[in-house]
Amino acid sequence: MTEPPAAADRPDQRAAEKDRAGEKDRAAEKDRAAEKDRVVELLGREWSVIAGLLAGLDDDAWSRPALPGWDVHDVIAHLVGTERTLAGARHPDIPADGDTGEHVRNDIGRVNEAWIVALRDRPHAGLLADFRTVTAERLASLRGMTAEEFSAPSWTPAGQATYARFMQIRIFDCWMHEQDIRTAVAMAGHEGGPVAEQALREVIAAIGYIVGKRGRAPDGSSVRIRLTGPVERDLHVVVDGRARPVEAIDGEPTASLALSSSLFMRLAGGREDAEAALGLIELAGDPALARQLATNLAYTI
Repeated sequence: MTEPPAAADRPDQRAAEKDRAGEKDRAAEKDRAAEKDRVVELLGREWSVIAGLLAGLDDDAWSRPALPGWDVHDVIAHLVGTERTLAGARHPDIPADGDTGEHVRNDIGRVNEAWIVALRDRPHAGLLADFRTVTAERLASLRGMTAEEFSAPSWTPAGQATYARFMQIRIFDCWMHEQDIRTAVAMAGHEGGPVAEQALREVIAAIGYIVGKRGRAPDGSSVRIRLTGPVERDLHVVVDGRARPVEAIDGEPTASLALSSSLFMRLAGGREDAEAALGLIELAGDPALARQLATNLAYTI
């Protein structure tokens, strides 16, 4: 007597499984395409905001200090250089250790400084034109990529990941530098909205490290960081062997902070003196732990 075929061996079953696999692949491809469009649109929006901000600056504003060792001109030279490098341009020679200022403390800093030195004598108007040109070229290139190309494996500043991940980090980097310029020229703005929310996602992704490693929250503790605006968000972290983000905390946290999202991002990016900013942060719960967390939010290189 012939045994009937197993369910998995039946032609109709195999066809159904193939159809389901195809549907799953198509759904994943659709998700990748949607994420690509979202990221590219946000990056293009950020570049447009920066170009508009720069167009209103006079020569004095371009020369104002924005970061240690860099004025506004240098920040834009850094952005121009980074996008030129990503577009395949030859990187300028990296300055020797003795040819850089004290603000350059590592190899990444020396690589960044190469473009600063190369573009330092470029007229401000010319550098703005360079920024508009390279970002337009990059935007066209990104839009022309397939979803598969955009999600391909790639080096990123946060380690090996995908090109999509790299561009998410570019949004964070460009937005942070926009805020550096705004602080330098006293023109606050663009602290809320989709681009700011995407930049905040980068910090949220590292919140376990910030609370556990930088803030040294002890095992068994819990932390709430309340962002009061322009981007409103409650960040919860519990420490149970390691610090990890959670959706909510049962009861009251061991320590909590409440501050604006703008100040939170400046502190996380090392742009603000943490001790001086304490008066702008509401501390609650364990006072020593809350203060320890508030003064150790910086995590970027």
